[in-house]
Amino acid sequence: MTSTTSPSSEKIQPQLRSVRPSDAEALCAIFNMPGFRRGTLRMPFERVELVERRIAKSGQETTWIVAELDGKVVGHGSLVVQGSPRRSHIGEIIIGLDDAFVGKGIGSAILGALLDVADNWRALKRVELTVYADNEPAVRLYTSHGFEVEGRHVKAGFTDGQYHDLLSMARLRF
Repeated sequence: MTSTTSPSSEKIQPQLRSVRPSDAEALCAIFNMPGFRRGTLRMPFERVELVERRIAKSGQETTWIVAELDGKVVGHGSLVVQGSPRRSHIGEIIIGLDDAFVGKGIGSAILGALLDVADNWRALKRVELTVYADNEPAVRLYTSHGFEVEGRHVKAGFTDGQYHDLLSMARLRF
């Protein structure tokens, strides 16, 4: 989850589906939103062509989904399984939402769907992610789905002209 907007009590159930090449423009618009960008390690002014390439390159190790409301892409998430045979039990999750839809249950729906894939389709034992330590809504979301903080990377992220701490979080199922 990538915004520090405070959550509202309104919960929305999005339509979740696999990413499509035609989603590149909508995803790029989300990636360039201030709240989204603030919560990630991405650079500003992402180009549609780069998103198109990322979609085209994603292979069977990646489960990449989007959340739609009334036909509009309002968020995305991916689960990427590690390629090394000795780390093939590990997946990494990335989630991001349209700034206007943070705190409405969409991130939780995306995360739940990705964890279902991790548990019931890929038999992953460890799912991990990185989040800005001051992104309290995201940390709460991940904690509510069983993630625990494993470490703090002091001043490891740079955004808005300042260095910020990052948290390594993981959910284990051994």
